[in-house]
Amino acid sequence: MAVRARVAGGGVGRVSPAGGPASGGRDRSEVSRPKQIVEIQRSRLLAAAVGAVDELGYASTTVADITSRARVSRRTFYELFANREECLAAVLEGVVALIAAELAGAGLEGVVWRERVRRGLSVILSFFDREPALARVCVIGALGGSSQVLERRERILAVLVGVVDEGRLEGTRGVGCTVVTAEGLVGAAFSIVHARLLRGAREGAGHERGALAGLLGELMGLIVLPYLGPAAARREKTRPLPACSDAVGERDVMAPVTSDPLDGVAMRLTFRTAKVLEAVSGTPGANNRQVAAHAGISDQGQVSKLLARLERLGLLANGSGGHARGEPNAWSLTARGQRIARNVNAHASAGRRFAA
Repeated sequence: MAVRARVAGGGVGRVSPAGGPASGGRDRSEVSRPKQIVEIQRSRLLAAAVGAVDELGYASTTVADITSRARVSRRTFYELFANREECLAAVLEGVVALIAAELAGAGLEGVVWRERVRRGLSVILSFFDREPALARVCVIGALGGSSQVLERRERILAVLVGVVDEGRLEGTRGVGCTVVTAEGLVGAAFSIVHARLLRGAREGAGHERGALAGLLGELMGLIVLPYLGPAAARREKTRPLPACSDAVGERDVMAPVTSDPLDGVAMRLTFRTAKVLEAVSGTPGANNRQVAAHAGISDQGQVSKLLARLERLGLLANGSGGHARGEPNAWSLTARGQRIARNVNAHASAGRRFAA
């Protein structure tokens, strides 16, 4: 009897009880399902996991909670993740990947330690302000996670401790400091952010815009004090905050990670549905045969049923108006259909970033 196992490249294969690959190597459903749909389904599951953990906590979140929110089958879940713990750990990994991408573009190379820490901390706090659900899952929820999640959290903290610990090289004042100093500073900063997020979640008042980014000066004063002294700490506290980045533009990229591309539409996303929307989007006025050719559907009755269903859902409009019998249909996206088509494309792109 074969069981699922992770294989190189992130796919899911099947192995025999002896540990070797079963016939066919990769799971047949994984092979047949196009990459874009796999990315979207994985991203939807991760987004659903974020929502479930944010509401229920790591310990109480089940596979059923995740799949029901994502509107993805349990079978698909287990084709993409070995178990619940792997999915929840992937959420944390995905958030780290998003933050790392922003840090890579923050100009941290070649700048002095204090400025490097300040810019990096500003990026992290600003990200958490824009993505409060992800912030709560990583800072609050992860504390109740499995050993896999806690181990990943400790590795992240170790990286941050290493960066802060470089302050010992900044002058004679830091000579008496040890790595424990850096551990205490990182722990204190996380504790403060944790308290702010927890207070907002408990009060149910939402997330105040810029609330965490506004802590930058105080946190920097705390961090530089043991290494550079009280004068430097006071200067950090009074430095003006960085100019706000284009949060709207950045959120346009991030938002699909924690949203449902089919929000408000009672349907499940399939490859053929995505291809039909793509065909009509690229060729407004396309008839049934043209749509079928683009979607790879050979059965004309099948494509007719799918188009009719999308029309009933308000995603497509038939421009032919149903005139003379035999007149070809002329399909176009409605405003709602255009929104869903954009969401699907954005979700696939975000899924690639989140899974990087």
